[in-house]
Amino acid sequence: MPEILEIESYRQLAERVVGATVSEGFADRYAAKKLGSPSTWSKAVPGLTITGTNRRGKLMLLETTGATLGWRFGMTGVLLLDSDAGIEGLFYGPHTFKSEWVRGGLVFDDGRRLVLHDPRRLGRVEIDPDLSELGSDALSLTKKQFDVVMTVARDGRAIKARLLDQSVVAGIGNLLGDELLFRSEIDPRRPTGSLSTDERQRLWQVWKRTLTTMTKRGGSHTGDHMAGRFPGGFCPRDGAPMRSATVGGRTTYWCSQHQK
Repeated sequence: MPEILEIESYRQLAERVVGATVSEGFADRYAAKKLGSPSTWSKAVPGLTITGTNRRGKLMLLETTGATLGWRFGMTGVLLLDSDAGIEGLFYGPHTFKSEWVRGGLVFDDGRRLVLHDPRRLGRVEIDPDLSELGSDALSLTKKQFDVVMTVARDGRAIKARLLDQSVVAGIGNLLGDELLFRSEIDPRRPTGSLSTDERQRLWQVWKRTLTTMTKRGGSHTGDHMAGRFPGGFCPRDGAPMRSATVGGRTTYWCSQHQK
């Protein structure tokens, strides 16, 4: 499942098309769902030259001489530039290519194709996407922005649910959320407002280290807790049984011993 680290890899791949001019755009009814019609995309993009790339959380952006083109990758979306992929494979996603899984993309005047490959049909293309619905970017988060994330009325929702709320902080997905809390020794079910000053500071320090480490490792599926992320699993740190429940609408794993 692409989270912020995977989308950043996609953005870096898309850097290769900066300067290229779009000759054709295509999108099926799934990819164009937020546009109303596939023809909206195919009519809007020809003639645009890519001038740069950007990203907010899990939303990749192509800056052009006209509209900004947004790409969302859902649960299993991968960005491909011809035969090159932004990542080798998603933990819960496709590890093979099928032409029928290509949902949309761009053809450039030099013949190259930048496409959204998505078996589950949850990826989307957008024109001038609204960024106001997204919180601060998780990779570039400042301490001041982190303090806003942790500020809630009364106790608030579970900390895991808070981290997954893209309107609060953009980019943290299920695997990264569990890894941050695993390393911070925090039970994901804890109300956000119940965290002490020391726990919040620990989470902030872990946040910075973890995203850097997992970027180098290769993505959101490379966390330390992953070795115990299955029914009946044991914590790779202390050997205690791992627990599992739905938190924030997502299947969540945590250590029964060191996460309090």
